[in-house]
Amino acid sequence: MDREALRQRVSELLPSAVFEEGGEWTTIAIDPPAWGGFATGLRSGAGLEFDFLFCVTAVDWRTHFTMVYHLTSTVYRHVLVVKAKLDHDRPVIQTVSDIWRTAEFHEREAYDLMGVEFTGHPDLRRLFMTDDWNGWPLRKDYEDPVNMIKL
Repeated sequence: MDREALRQRVSELLPSAVFEEGGEWTTIAIDPPAWGGFATGLRSGAGLEFDFLFCVTAVDWRTHFTMVYHLTSTVYRHVLVVKAKLDHDRPVIQTVSDIWRTAEFHEREAYDLMGVEFTGHPDLRRLFMTDDWNGWPLRKDYEDPVNMIKL
């Protein structure tokens, strides 16, 4: 499937998706409430079959967060990047760990270090930081009074 065919198929699945231009991979921006159903369609949709989630990243822009998901199809060898803009004060998005098993670890990491909440996650708890740790150490507004870290 070429890039234009992929764009067409994704548009059929989610007409509200906004395509970004100029990247190496096909990249779209979506509204967070659409993510759960759209992800299911990407995983099982005919001609799409995005069966591998290889990266989940949370980006802190100070005014909002962007969740970035990198997906690939091992069947068709196409790649899709999905971005969702989240509220900075309460970043919440639906988990996709029930769709792609690799998301379980990636989402825990984003929760532990950035404070992003993944609704429906089966085991959302700290991964690297201790259970009694306060704050989200990779946020730009995080301050560590002991080590005097300020980003």
